[in-house]
Amino acid sequence: MSATTAPRTGYVTIAEAADYLAVTPRTIRNLIARGDLTGYRLGARAIRVDRAELDALLTPIPTAGDRR
Repeated sequence: MSATTAPRTGYVTIAEAADYLAVTPRTIRNLIARGDLTGYRLGARAIRVDRAELDALLTPIPTAGDRR
């Protein structure tokens, strides 16, 4: 399985999560604070987020022909 078809599993840092979603690290921290994203503490300071949860945050925007 190539890297492009591999499922996005595992945990990433806040900076990596921000890069993946093209937002700032502050936005990731706000998502965690609001409860929209789960943050996992690793040791005293390190925080990780699940890559699958990042993908789950994204929702498609309906098009004009998509009237549900």
